[in-house]
Amino acid sequence: MSVVAYNKLSVAKITELYHDLHKKYDAFQKMGLRLDMSRGKPSKQQLDLSSGLLDCLSHDDYTSCTGVDCRNYGGLDGIMEMKRIFADILDIDVTEVLVGGNSSLSMMFDNIASNMTHGVRDGIPWQRQGSIRFICPVPGYDRHFAMCDYFHIEMIPIPMKADGPDMDMVETLVSGDPLIKGMFCVPIFSNPDGCVYSDATVMRIAGLQPKAFDFRLYWDNAYCVHAFNGEVPKIPNILRECEKVNNPHMPLIFTSFSKVSFSGAAVSAIASSASNCQYILKRMNIQTVGPDKLNQLRHVRFFGDVQGVRGHMRKMAENIKPKFDAVDEILTRYLQGKEIAWWSKPNGGYFISFNSLNGCAKRIVQLCKEAGVTMTPAGATFPYGRDPFDSNIRIAPTYPTLDELKLAMEIFCAAVEIASLEKLME
Repeated sequence: MSVVAYNKLSVAKITELYHDLHKKYDAFQKMGLRLDMSRGKPSKQQLDLSSGLLDCLSHDDYTSCTGVDCRNYGGLDGIMEMKRIFADILDIDVTEVLVGGNSSLSMMFDNIASNMTHGVRDGIPWQRQGSIRFICPVPGYDRHFAMCDYFHIEMIPIPMKADGPDMDMVETLVSGDPLIKGMFCVPIFSNPDGCVYSDATVMRIAGLQPKAFDFRLYWDNAYCVHAFNGEVPKIPNILRECEKVNNPHMPLIFTSFSKVSFSGAAVSAIASSASNCQYILKRMNIQTVGPDKLNQLRHVRFFGDVQGVRGHMRKMAENIKPKFDAVDEILTRYLQGKEIAWWSKPNGGYFISFNSLNGCAKRIVQLCKEAGVTMTPAGATFPYGRDPFDSNIRIAPTYPTLDELKLAMEIFCAAVEIASLEKLME
């Protein structure tokens, strides 16, 4: 049976469909479900893959390969073995990486805070320069936007294309405005649409000529090992590309193991030019007596090296891929061809970007909640929580079990159809 676009249906047929769908939806509501798809949290099965971290150190195993006693103070830049793993993942030198605690977001927050109060490399503090602004590709990561909002940084939304941010807009804005101080990028399996930046996009970003002398690129490479359908794509190395065009200090790369090992007990890293790293270390020397080096040593003992990380991620993919496949299958089964929904089909990362008819996203999320399925709030993928089209929803498939996910997506599809029919009946 062929599928007819909903906007081509008669009023009578739309009304009939609406009532039939509400019967189905009412049955879902009576199930009393409590399913959470609000954040990209690893499932218990994913976390169980890293259970060996809990007992991989013995009482006399606390020394790094360079003789550092990981129980003691010091080692602000991390133990050498952990630095080497991150350096190999990012294809950089160990002198260009600093290993921190469990959260790369904390490292990002610290860097912005330092720039606000002390400027970039002891330059003019951002907060004394006026109303500063950041470029924010959309749809994007809500925690990036939350950081900007916290520091009263104005956000400039830039549309995402299939190969990354709209670089024509970025280049024009950055080259003409001295108060644009930064840009957020998630270059591999971006949040939420799973986009991978093209080589051309990466090189155009590296070649930016900002009007601001203290512009910084926040390169959030959170999903740089998170492929679940094939290998992680290879894109140009942003540090090397920036060096080629005399922008060696512009990029700040952030990554972590928060979705590789234990989300609440992982390790993170910031990478940049060796000169930038030395400057950051000066601040860290005041800020802390050192990271949790025992946790870094645990990760080294558990993973061994970068090949151990990649092998672990292949096991992770065996858990994650069926969930993404299930989401795509159910969305296709219920919504394809009706011209009321469009969604991304990523090969890695943690999210699917879903677009409804304009003006329907908030209603869809509300209907899901009333049927016991908690989604990421509509608008969260845009600065200030304001999606100008009220159409984008971030789907996070990883946390529920596969059976729970399939049920949640059936409810989601019913909500999409109901909201769409309501919009067409206006």
